Amino acid sequence: METSAGSEITKQETVGPEKVDETTEPLGKLNSNSEEIEKFKPGWRLLSAFTSIAIVNLACALDATIVSVALPVITVALKGNAIEAFWAGTSFLLTSTVWQPNFVAFSHLWGRRPLLLVALTFFTVGSIVCAVSKNFTMMLVGRSIQGTGGGGIIALTEILITDMVPLRERGNYFALISIVWAIGSVSGPLIGGALAQAGAWRWIFYLNLPIVAIGFAGIIAFLKLESRKRTLKQKLREIDYVGSVIFLGSSTSFLIAITWGGVMYAWSSWHTLVPIIIGLFGLSVFVIWEAKLATHTLLPLGIFKNKDTNIAYFLTFIHGIILWSILYYMPLFFEGAQDFTPVLAGVSALPQSLTVVPCAMIVGVVAAKTGHYRWALWVGWVLATMGSGLLYILSPSTTIPAWVFLMLVSGIGIGLLFPAMALAIQASAPPKDIAIAAAMFTFFRCFGQTIGVAIGGVVFQNRMAANLASYPSLSGSATSYSVDVVSLIRQINAMPNSDPRKAILRLALSHSIRPIWALMCGLAGLALFTTIFIKHYDLNQKLSTEQGFDEQKNQKIKEAGGDPELAAADALPGAVVGVEKDTGAFNQDVSNDISSAVRTGETDVAADDITPVETAELKK
Repeated sequence: METSAGSEITKQETVGPEKVDETTEPLGKLNSNSEEIEKFKPGWRLLSAFTSIAIVNLACALDATIVSVALPVITVALKGNAIEAFWAGTSFLLTSTVWQPNFVAFSHLWGRRPLLLVALTFFTVGSIVCAVSKNFTMMLVGRSIQGTGGGGIIALTEILITDMVPLRERGNYFALISIVWAIGSVSGPLIGGALAQAGAWRWIFYLNLPIVAIGFAGIIAFLKLESRKRTLKQKLREIDYVGSVIFLGSSTSFLIAITWGGVMYAWSSWHTLVPIIIGLFGLSVFVIWEAKLATHTLLPLGIFKNKDTNIAYFLTFIHGIILWSILYYMPLFFEGAQDFTPVLAGVSALPQSLTVVPCAMIVGVVAAKTGHYRWALWVGWVLATMGSGLLYILSPSTTIPAWVFLMLVSGIGIGLLFPAMALAIQASAPPKDIAIAAAMFTFFRCFGQTIGVAIGGVVFQNRMAANLASYPSLSGSATSYSVDVVSLIRQINAMPNSDPRKAILRLALSHSIRPIWALMCGLAGLALFTTIFIKHYDLNQKLSTEQGFDEQKNQKIKEAGGDPELAAADALPGAVVGVEKDTGAFNQDVSNDISSAVRTGETDVAADDITPVETAELKK
C-alpha cells in the first residue's frame, strides 16, 4: 500500500495544465486533450482583457499606415525634405522590429502586464512628441519612441493569447487581432488623408491618446496574470545584457542600411555596405553567444531545431514581404498612375484589405472546430501567388471593376494565411518555448515588412530609370525621378494635364511597379512549394503557461468544490481528475503509521502536529 500510494502522488505531480511543460517535444505531438479544450469557456474578465488588448492593437495598426499619406503635408509644415519624410515613415517600422525580442525576454522576468503597460507608455509618449513637433528632428524622435512601444505591443499580444487560450482555440483570437489590424490598415490612410487635407495633421497623433487610454484602463482592470515570484536581484541576474546589446546593435545596423540603400545612398556606397556587413557579423556573433556562452538567453535557439517551425517562420517572413509591398506600393500606384487623391487611394485599397477580415475568421473557426490548419496554408499561398501575378495587369487605363476583382484574389490569400501560420508555428514549438515562438512570429513578419519595402524600392528605381532612359526629353532626369517615388508622385500631380511629361511619367511609374508584383508572385510561389513539407500537429493540447489568466485559476477552485489547495494541487504537473477521491484515505493511512511510530518512540514528532499535507510530504 505504501509504495503504490506514494507512486500515485508522485505521478500526479508531474504534468499540469497551467505549468510550463519542460519537454522539448513539439506541442502538437504531446497527448491529445480534447476534453480539456471542451472545458475552456472564456469568462467576461478574459473577454474584457482581450478586448482591451485589441483596442491598443487598433492604435498600432492605425499608426502604421495613417502617416504615409499625410507625409507630403507634414513635410511642408515642418520645412522638411524628402529624406526626412522617408525616415518619418520608416523609423516606426524599424524600431518596432528590433525591440520585440527584448520586450518578450523582459516579460518572462517582470510579467506580461507590466511590460505591456511600459510599451503603451512608450507609444503614448511618442505620439505626444510627434503631435507637438516643431521640426523634423522632434518628429523622428517621436516616431522612434512610438515604434519601440508599438513593437512591444505587437509581440506581447501574441504571447498573451498563448497565455490565455488553449492552442486549438487560438485561431479565433488571432483572427480577431487580424481583423483589428485590417480595420486599422484600411481606415488609417483614409483618416490620415482627410486630416492632412483639412490642415489638421497633428490630430493624426492626438487621435492615439483616447484609444490608448481606453485600452490602458482595461488592461489594468481586467488583465490579471499569475507569474513566478522572483526577487529584484534574481530578475536583474537573469537578464541577457550582452545578448540584448549585440542584437539591438547588429539588427539596427543591418535594417538601417537596407532601408536607406538606394534612397539616401547608393547600394554600392560604403554607407550602405559597411552597416550591412557589420549587422550580419553582429548577428552571427549573437547566435554564437546565445548558443555557447549565455547563461540566460535573450532568444532560446531551441525553437529553430524543428524543421516545421523553421518553414513556418520562412513563410511568415515571405508573408511580411508581400503584405507590406502591397500596402506600400498599391496606394502609390493609385496616386501616381491613376491620379487619385490620397483619400481615394486609401478607399481603393478596401477590396483587398476588407477580404482579410472574413477570411481570417473562417480559418479561426474551422481550425477550432476541426483541428486542421494546413488547408489554409495551401489555399492561402495558391491565392497569394495568383493574386500577386494578377496585379501585373494593372495600368493607368485599368477600369474600376477590373482592379477591384484583381485585388480581391490576393486579399483572400493573405487573409487566410494570418491565423494559419501562427497556428503552424505554435503547434510545432516545444511548450517551454511557446511564448518566444509566438513572439518570433511577429518579429519575422515585421522583418519581412522592412525587407519588402527595401526590395520593392530597388526594383522600382532600376526599372524606372530604365523606362525613362528611353524618352529623350526625360533621360537626363531619369535618376532624380527614380530615387524617391513619393516625391515623384508629388511632381506628377503638380503638373498640368497639358504637360506631355505627365502622361509619360504616369505610364513609366505603372510599368516600374509591375516588376514588384512579378517578384511577389515568385516569392509566393516559393512559399507555396515549401508548404508541401509542413507536417500536421494536433491542436488538442492543454494550456501550458507560467503566467496564466487568474480567471482560469478561479474556475479550477470552483471545480474543486471551493478548495484552493486542491485546485492548486490539480494545477501541478501531472494533476489528474479525481485525485480528491484518494487523498483522504491515503492521508488517513499515513497518519495511522505515524501515530504508531510516535507510540513506539520511533519519532519525536507528536501525531497531532502532523497536518494532512505534511503527512503526504513525509510519506513521499
